[in-house]
Amino acid sequence: MRRLRALLCGLALLLALPLAAAPPELLLANVYRDDIDPAAYLVSEKLDGVRAVWDGETLRFRSGNRVNAPAWFTDALPKTPMDGELWLGRGQFERLSGIVRREQPVDAEWREVRYMIFELPGAPGTFAERAGRMRAIVAAAALPWLAEVPQATLASREELRQRLAQTVKAGGEGLMLHRADAPGETGRSDTLLKLKPWLDAEAVVIAHLPGKGKYAGQLGALRVRLADGREFRLGTGFSDAQRQNPPPIGSVVTYRYRELTGKGLPRFASFLRMRQE
Repeated sequence: MRRLRALLCGLALLLALPLAAAPPELLLANVYRDDIDPAAYLVSEKLDGVRAVWDGETLRFRSGNRVNAPAWFTDALPKTPMDGELWLGRGQFERLSGIVRREQPVDAEWREVRYMIFELPGAPGTFAERAGRMRAIVAAAALPWLAEVPQATLASREELRQRLAQTVKAGGEGLMLHRADAPGETGRSDTLLKLKPWLDAEAVVIAHLPGKGKYAGQLGALRVRLADGREFRLGTGFSDAQRQNPPPIGSVVTYRYRELTGKGLPRFASFLRMRQE
């Protein structure tokens, strides 16, 4: 009887736990190609932040897990669904990631975080029209931590190259291009494009390879596997702390590279970060 009561109590606790939300359906970017005319797109800076989706009540990571933001941060947000990035500024991703993933948020840290919106999920109209509505929503909310990502029109590929060079020189990652005439959609599409001096992709860690020389006793390289089953070594881009405590086997990491080899593997691949969500 005692064991039965314990089992029933455990079941009640499990049923009381909130179910994890399904990952939200998002628009995902393809890579910009030189044959694409940027004049049909609105162009913005690619922010090095953490993507977060607001459904009008709850702020979630792209995984569907809830962002443990302070109540004052979310209670004041407009009830309109929004998609954007939590952002501290250029080159602050690691610090930002630590802030927004704490179980117990620290108010002083969150006072530095901004929610930079770039889409209104489910809203009608073209992206140009939604961009105008985003500006109006942000202006009406008048919150220090809410802003829209500025959008610009560029008439030519040369203007696009100049804007990319300026952005990267100032410490930015690259640019995003969103078709101005596009209705809202989800999935990976040429409606949204990313343009960076480096390309990036993800792979699964399948082994830790030991280091040699100054890295003896530490990580030398990760052996990773792509979605199509191909494998390669990822040996650069790690900090000393990451070599001592490498991404665990089974985790997903993001790496950057210049181009693909004739066999379709990344050339000059370098570790960028471990995917948290």
